[in-house]
Amino acid sequence: MAAPAKARRVAIAGVYNTVQARQLPGETSMTLLLDAVTGVLADAGVPLAEVDGVSTPNMGTSVIYDLGVGPAWQGTQHGIAAVLEAAAAIASGQADTVIVASAAAGVYTERSATAPWTRPETEFVIPWGMFTAAEFALVARRHMTEYGTTPEQLAAVAATIRNNGHRNPKAVYAGRGPYTPADVLASRMVADPFHLLDCSMTSEGGCALLLTTAERAADLRHPPVHVLAGGGDHYGPSYRFPPAWDYVGPARRQGQPVNGQVGRRAFERALATAGIGRDDIDVLELYDPFSFEIIRQLEAFGFCGPGEGGPFVEDGHIAIDGSHPVTTDGGTMSFSHAGASPQMLQRVIRGVEQLRGDCGPLQVPGAEVALCTAGGAGALFLALVLLGR
Repeated sequence: MAAPAKARRVAIAGVYNTVQARQLPGETSMTLLLDAVTGVLADAGVPLAEVDGVSTPNMGTSVIYDLGVGPAWQGTQHGIAAVLEAAAAIASGQADTVIVASAAAGVYTERSATAPWTRPETEFVIPWGMFTAAEFALVARRHMTEYGTTPEQLAAVAATIRNNGHRNPKAVYAGRGPYTPADVLASRMVADPFHLLDCSMTSEGGCALLLTTAERAADLRHPPVHVLAGGGDHYGPSYRFPPAWDYVGPARRQGQPVNGQVGRRAFERALATAGIGRDDIDVLELYDPFSFEIIRQLEAFGFCGPGEGGPFVEDGHIAIDGSHPVTTDGGTMSFSHAGASPQMLQRVIRGVEQLRGDCGPLQVPGAEVALCTAGGAGALFLALVLLGR
């Protein structure tokens, strides 16, 4: 009997963003998706004929047929989970070269709403005020009561990320700043403690990544960015139940993190798998649906202690030139927030750009390792991936 094949190392060889805007008249989700696929192939320098795997979250399974790349491996996950699923498929030999792509246009049309995410599964909670901003606000308010975290500290997060977007010419809100914490606090209240500028926006756009073996990536256009490790923590379905800070579920395993620390378990396991420590991470591309979620993640991952996240961000640690630069393209607050999957892939794309040195004035000098996340305690889940040069 032949010996089983060893798991193959996986790298991200290409990334691409379509144009991002509040609205893209004349575009559809499919036209943007095809633009993203074409763009990522060009970025990597890989012909379409080499692709034998496709993951198009929320776009159905017709893309394999539309591209004419069958037979091919088909992904089923979305966001960062789609990247990890594609990496696992390559590592195990199910595919060699996989495109992960997503796009959204004409999906969210309630332009005046801060988070118009009403879905069939939320129809019985939305009418009672349990909309997205309120769910994340519940978690933030508990932390403020427990540790004394202030609105000014939340505003420091929002101003930092929005100023990154202000300086990013590809961001939807490029040139809209600069912002101060006072500007954030002066914006209208949406769900206490979140003011309008503490919240993500809505937009349209598409994006794609191309993953392949590290061996193949070494011969391509850009230095390969390796998928070191990743994972996710879930406490249940998003946006159906009040996301209590201290929820742990009926199993209540000893030492189990509460929902307010969601992501801690996955992060510690990812560090162990990658064989690195948190001090080895140079840039934190953290998902930013609301300002407090950044503070929460910094504490959950142990970059600062419980209750220390507010002073930590207020002291400038998360700025581009700080000790822990965060969400360097402007995130969902300023760069783009185009639907359920594209914005989660954006964190990985920006992590790749940082490690390739492609971020211009927003480049973190010498970045070798990036942490990319998606989700949050208000949504009862968090997914993450560690990338390395």
